[in-house]
Amino acid sequence: MKFPIVAYGDPVLRRKATAIEPDEYPHIKELVDNMFETMYAAKGVGLAAPQVGLSMRLFVIDANPFQDDDPSLKSFKRVFINAAMLEETGEEWPFNEGCLSIPDIREDVYRNSNIRLSYYDENWKHHEEAFSGMAARVIQHEYDHIEGKLFTDKLSPLRKRLIEKKLNDISRGIVDVEYKMKFPAVKKGR
Repeated sequence: MKFPIVAYGDPVLRRKATAIEPDEYPHIKELVDNMFETMYAAKGVGLAAPQVGLSMRLFVIDANPFQDDDPSLKSFKRVFINAAMLEETGEEWPFNEGCLSIPDIREDVYRNSNIRLSYYDENWKHHEEAFSGMAARVIQHEYDHIEGKLFTDKLSPLRKRLIEKKLNDISRGIVDVEYKMKFPAVKKGR
């Protein structure tokens, strides 16, 4: 089942997501499958639960589209539950990022090149793992979502002012997308 993706301006995107327990979500694998289906339909490489309206510490990633730049990402498909950032190190480097909740806006964002993360997979197996390069970047982007942050928060005040109208248009549904979205400033029945 494909979920509508929540657009910029919805309060769920600004809320720090809550941790989940295995007994709270016995159907977590079904939710994960639906999130992957939603992400693939929107041609994304990552999707966090807040982006589908669920304030829980869960995100999915399939970095396969970046395999030409980094062959190690060919089979980099993961589920991250209750992730906790343990360390961010290395030189910050820029990359032009976008977001399914903020369509048609791409900006250069600086992120650390190395991270260490604690998380559970969809089978509730615990992992503590280091990631670098593009894998670290994609994880940091999705991790920000469960912390209530967006990539636009990392932009300079000038860049934010320059895209302010586009952001407001997105929240009002004035954007052309090929996937289903839920817009916070659009009243039902219109």
